[in-house]
Amino acid sequence: MDNNNYASIYHQNEAILAADALDTLACNAGNAFPSLLQYHNTHRDWLFGHLAYDLKNEVFPGLYSDNRDGIGWADLFFFRPRIVMLLRNNEVQIGGWEMDEAAARVIYAQCLAAKEEKIQAIPAGKVRAHLDRQQYLSAVNSLQQHIHRGDCYEVNFCRENFIEDTIVHPLSLFKRLNSVSPSPFAAYYRTNDHYLVCSSPERFLQKKGPVVISQPIKGTIRRADTPAADDERRRELQQNSKERAENVMVVDLVRNDLSHTATRGSVHVAELFGIYSFAQVHHMISTVTATLEEGVSFTDAISQAFPMGSMTGAPKLSVMQLIEQYEQSRRGLFSGALGYITPEGDFDFNVVIRSILYNAGRKYLSFQTGSAITYYADPVKEWEECLLKAEAMKNILEG
Repeated sequence: MDNNNYASIYHQNEAILAADALDTLACNAGNAFPSLLQYHNTHRDWLFGHLAYDLKNEVFPGLYSDNRDGIGWADLFFFRPRIVMLLRNNEVQIGGWEMDEAAARVIYAQCLAAKEEKIQAIPAGKVRAHLDRQQYLSAVNSLQQHIHRGDCYEVNFCRENFIEDTIVHPLSLFKRLNSVSPSPFAAYYRTNDHYLVCSSPERFLQKKGPVVISQPIKGTIRRADTPAADDERRRELQQNSKERAENVMVVDLVRNDLSHTATRGSVHVAELFGIYSFAQVHHMISTVTATLEEGVSFTDAISQAFPMGSMTGAPKLSVMQLIEQYEQSRRGLFSGALGYITPEGDFDFNVVIRSILYNAGRKYLSFQTGSAITYYADPVKEWEECLLKAEAMKNILEG
């Protein structure tokens, strides 16, 4: 995991590496969060892994996931690493299972001596999608009818892009994507023949002591070619009433999510409508903080906020039913979360967006993009936003 030197008062490490599983936990929705708590309580060690979107079926009983799934991640997977390396302030800390200073220094020497792996050829083939332009526009119009009827206020609608029967070198893919689109929550993640190449700009949830923070993104605009024009784009995003309405809606949703496990009166909006710049786009990001009630488990703090509101919409239950109805692919790890849990039960998780998923056994590659649909949204502009978010990944994959 790499923050690519993005400045933030909430960052704790510049980069983290975890490798070589001593043991693992893999399970699907049903009893996943209690299993994770028990796994952590048993070992009291560092845990790294993911929470897939379809854990929604555990958090909201009655939901289901029947759409096609080309990747096949477990809904929840965590491992206990033999080696953990933390990069902070130009220093690396190396630790792990039964590791003394001598063993750590051997690993450090091996890292210094290792030759950088050359980036292999990337082009993977022609990117296809299950929803073409007309199908997407038709689905958005139908979703807006649901909004008009009062079924929901805002729904995050996504479409899958995929390549079948392709062989890629995932580490080369990550290096290329991370150079083209560096982001503060970038990650390279492998479990057996499943790979995630992630260039996420968004934090889902962080816990440090009793304090939790969430930083939802709602609001996107393409960057301009000149500094003056780029500044104008930032102002345009800052003043865009539609984007502000989407952002404040998800902020209210996050405030509600955090309130279920927070001490009374502790939920605060630390920043509203912050504008942050990335390689291809500017984003509108808000920050919500809360103090957990004494005795609340870290898994309760996560599950009460999951899935993240920025990737569902409001109200959550209704929009997740609509997502299942109108999207053509199972989200899986996309719009889930990747991160770590410390021995003390602190954690930090990103939102899995701007990410490429690959199943090497099936030779199937996938990435999804989406946007927030409101009653006043222009379907054509939402389509263009999906294409904008997919642009860097599509260009890399097609060469």
